[in-house]
Amino acid sequence: MTETLISVVIPAYNYADSLPRAVESVLLQLHEATADLLVIDDGSTDSTPEVMQALLAEHAGRFRAIRQSNGGLSSVRNRGIEETTGQFLIFLDADDEMAPGALAALSQHIASHPDTQMIIGAHWSIFSDGKRSLQAVKPLPATVRQRVRGYLLDKTVSISNGACAMHREVFAPGNYPEHLRNVEDLPVFAQVLARFPCTVVEQPLALIYKHSDSMRHDLRQSLAAGTEQVVAEVFSSQRMPQEFHDLRQAYLAQRCLSLFRDCYSHGEYALAQTFYKQALRADWRILGRWSYMRKALRLLFK
Repeated sequence: MTETLISVVIPAYNYADSLPRAVESVLLQLHEATADLLVIDDGSTDSTPEVMQALLAEHAGRFRAIRQSNGGLSSVRNRGIEETTGQFLIFLDADDEMAPGALAALSQHIASHPDTQMIIGAHWSIFSDGKRSLQAVKPLPATVRQRVRGYLLDKTVSISNGACAMHREVFAPGNYPEHLRNVEDLPVFAQVLARFPCTVVEQPLALIYKHSDSMRHDLRQSLAAGTEQVVAEVFSSQRMPQEFHDLRQAYLAQRCLSLFRDCYSHGEYALAQTFYKQALRADWRILGRWSYMRKALRLLFK
């Protein structure tokens, strides 16, 4: 029996309208690699169960689907790790699409880079007006430390779910933290960059749709995740090697700045001021980051 190379997992929660698009984008190319597809309904309250049954009937035997009580995105991804057998996993959001040729490109890349444990690809950003923008992937920095810094601090390393594939061994130090509801990928991507060989593929692997109700823009959940618990998870001794723990304070400041920016853009100016002050206490060197300081100065006159 041929071993499955790639398992694609689609977490589905109240995206009944876009789920068929996501599923079919994967099914169209399963023949291009030794791959399979699992859809997990995380207790959806819309018509997702009915849509799922219709898809299973239309594509009988071509993919699996399960339903669980609502546990959040981390629990779905962890369930996907448990329920699949592929050497590599791709987590594709139910409101996105797999780019044409993605599985073939990944299969070829894995064959030519047998030591890689995470492949980071390009992706298309699709906006509500139909316009699209190619988000190219940059070469990874030369050293592991530069990669960790590039992801956590300098923002020169960008990784998007759906546009990356991870070997299942990378979850050994820790899987998705279920107490974090919308930044659950941060600790995982950080630990992979810090501990495992990573490569990039220039071909777009996903079409990622940008829309206002996406969890990517959910300020409430960003605030619920907070700062200290996110930083603690990223820099837990289980996930992050000790030689990188000197970056912790700078990352705390960066996390505060991210929440400052989100609050500012949503008009939550009092909260924005609070997070800027927290960032300043964590690392005074943020004063040199003019784009943030300019916004902070504007708040003084509101």
